[in-house]
Amino acid sequence: MRAVLMAGGSGTRLRPLTCDLPKPMVPILNRPIAEHIINLLKRHNITEIVATLHYLPDSMRDYFQDGSDFGVQMTYAVEEDQPLGTAGCVKNIAELLDDTFLVISGDSITDFDLQAAIDFHRSKKSKATLILTRVPNPIEFGVVITDEEGRINRFLEKPSTSEIFSDTVNTGTYILEPEVLEYLPVNQECDFSKELFPLLLEKGEPMYGYVAQGYWCDVGHLEAYREAQYDILAGKVEADFAYKKDESFDLWIGQNTFIDPSAEIEAPAIIGDNCRIGPRVHIEAGTVIGDNVTIGADANLKRPVVWNGAIIGEEAQLSACVISRGTRVDRRAHVLEGAVVGSLSTVGEEAQISPSVRVWPSKKIESGAILNINLIWGNTAQRNLFGQRGVQGLANIDITPEFAVKLGAAFGSTLKPGSQVTVSRDQRNISRMVTRSLIAGLMSVGVDIQNLDAAAIPIARTVIPMMDVAGGIHVRVHPDRPDYILIEFMDAKGINIPKSKEKKIEGAYFKEDMRRSQIHEIGNVSYPSQVIDRYCNAFENLLHVDTLRNSRSKVVIDYVYAVSGAVLPQMLNKFGADAVVLNASLNTTAISGDEREALLTQLGHVVEALKANFGVQVSANGEQLILVDESGMPIRGEMLTALMVDMVFTANPRGSVVVPVHASSAVEQIARRHDGKVIRTKANPTALMEATQKNPNVVLGGSGDTGFIFPDLHPGFDAMYCIAKLVEMLTIQERSLVSVRAELPRLMHKNYTIRCPWTAKGALMRYLVETHPAQNLELIDGVKICQPYEDNWVLVLPDASEPIVHLYVNSSDREWADKALREYRARVQEFVEKEEEQVTTEV
Repeated sequence: MRAVLMAGGSGTRLRPLTCDLPKPMVPILNRPIAEHIINLLKRHNITEIVATLHYLPDSMRDYFQDGSDFGVQMTYAVEEDQPLGTAGCVKNIAELLDDTFLVISGDSITDFDLQAAIDFHRSKKSKATLILTRVPNPIEFGVVITDEEGRINRFLEKPSTSEIFSDTVNTGTYILEPEVLEYLPVNQECDFSKELFPLLLEKGEPMYGYVAQGYWCDVGHLEAYREAQYDILAGKVEADFAYKKDESFDLWIGQNTFIDPSAEIEAPAIIGDNCRIGPRVHIEAGTVIGDNVTIGADANLKRPVVWNGAIIGEEAQLSACVISRGTRVDRRAHVLEGAVVGSLSTVGEEAQISPSVRVWPSKKIESGAILNINLIWGNTAQRNLFGQRGVQGLANIDITPEFAVKLGAAFGSTLKPGSQVTVSRDQRNISRMVTRSLIAGLMSVGVDIQNLDAAAIPIARTVIPMMDVAGGIHVRVHPDRPDYILIEFMDAKGINIPKSKEKKIEGAYFKEDMRRSQIHEIGNVSYPSQVIDRYCNAFENLLHVDTLRNSRSKVVIDYVYAVSGAVLPQMLNKFGADAVVLNASLNTTAISGDEREALLTQLGHVVEALKANFGVQVSANGEQLILVDESGMPIRGEMLTALMVDMVFTANPRGSVVVPVHASSAVEQIARRHDGKVIRTKANPTALMEATQKNPNVVLGGSGDTGFIFPDLHPGFDAMYCIAKLVEMLTIQERSLVSVRAELPRLMHKNYTIRCPWTAKGALMRYLVETHPAQNLELIDGVKICQPYEDNWVLVLPDASEPIVHLYVNSSDREWADKALREYRARVQEFVEKEEEQVTTEV
């Protein structure tokens, strides 16, 4: 027997799932609905199938091809010009149907016994047999009434409530004799239920209804789409699964899928091939996860249906929603019950999609946004490429090889043809991949490369001014997020490029305004020699080498498995200092924050045991550091900033230091002791670098959070030089870190982070300016509210990369600091809530 699979429907009520897929190709448990139907036919030995197609026909043809991979023989009939209706499309292939045949809808899930229906049809010598089922609410279906023999004597297509006369409905599956097609006109739109069956009834042809036992679900709307999957998982319907079942846990898990041991998965659930489930992920029973899906740490999945290739960020919350193919749901985003996100869309960090909201394909929900209405038309504005610090994004998700090639070409297009650029990186595999892609993009627009390969970023910044290049690029794993890549662009002086140049690169990238060089103009790659020697010479020329030689200091250096261009131990040994190195082997993947803290504790024990002068943990590819004093106590953050400022001012009285706007007022107190000057800048690294170069007599820049700049060496942060300078200053000043720390001013410096949507940030800043006296405000970056003649202040600083604001409080009085933190936290939260309520009301 042949079967006709009606697969031409566009599935309007299933949109946005069917915007780029025909309805029969929408996946149920990671297999198209049509594949479940083909499996049902195959179980009943029906292996010759003719599929009638109309909407996006190539999707189905490309998937099933000739059907041999699925154990059947597939042929296709495409309605080219206009849809012919359920009966018209079958009439169109009448020459293929010379014996009893079965017609089955391509958009339902069922496990009916088709053979029993066929036997019934033959026993009654029926011309047309409709397979029927009983449903609680037949309003959406064609109602059929039969006599005791099963002969149909009345039916009504989609009745109103008052017209319901039976709960037996038409399932869209029919067993027909070929002669009934003679009643149908050629090449005209006609329907089985509306035209053919009433005509057969009128002509007195034998037409029967077979009430089938078993499961049937018409996947006609989004709620039914989810329910069908829950029912299959719950065992209410017989279906074939694409994956092997773990019998002990009632889970279906594909091949090459990694699930972190700390993840919690409730049965029943299905997880496809090549998935990555992160630490502490919670997956509730009923969840369906497709192939090639990545789920970040601490995500919470409450019965969502997640299609192939989706990426779910850390701490994301998905509740009984549908996440389509290739969609990204970023960190801490919420997609609530009944919501549907179309394919290739992006839900930004901490965004929320409200219940039952539908998002059409290729849309972008901004970070922090709350979406209460369907997003159908248009697209959100392209995000800026550059954040607070260069270009950053999820490794191999945002920052992919193809992205890096285009970014390199965009940067190179802002330079003159034949310009030279240095390229450097940390030693991670992901950084090597991205760097090579950037080089390809730069070469394509006629830019020559000086490839420094794996080199600490201070080395790159030192040699850039010596090499007659237009600038440089450095690629590394982000200092604060091991799953992120950070790409920094430097000018000819080694300083991060200003906003104006960032805008030019963004313009070239988004407008596709890249030049294309001819073959003979393609850029060249060179590998300069003596790069480390140049850095070491510059390093050595700025130190009191004789002092270091006489110091006999012992320093313990922890490289946290991330050293690149580790020249410091060699330099210290050359100067006569004793350098003990820990964890200097190279790991190709970054370690977590918890692992880093454990190594810091270990470093403290080693410093104590060896009676070393101090220990230091180097991070951020040679830029940042945390100190450990001789008692094993870590010195970081504001205390490290104050300690470095104190030591540098002691060595250089009446000098100037540059610190970010949020640094503790301890810096000013120390400066007053030494008749020094403090220059405050915006919180971003570029502002710190520029200020150390532009202002006279600057001896130090930066903070414990970003690293320290010694402008005589190079304009960037340098942990390696900082360590050597620290040995020198401790020796000359005859001090220890414990004694320096004891002399630092005692101040309360607290900070707190508050969620704030992007749309509310500007209004919040305006509100703070309008509600405080102008003489009490500093507007370097964010809004700083100061108490006159005291070191008490509150800073509200919007984050440049995320939908949050940072709240900093500084005071010598603990009570004042605690009170101010509570007061301003409440003020900001109250303002944000009012803004969100107003937006919701307007919508």
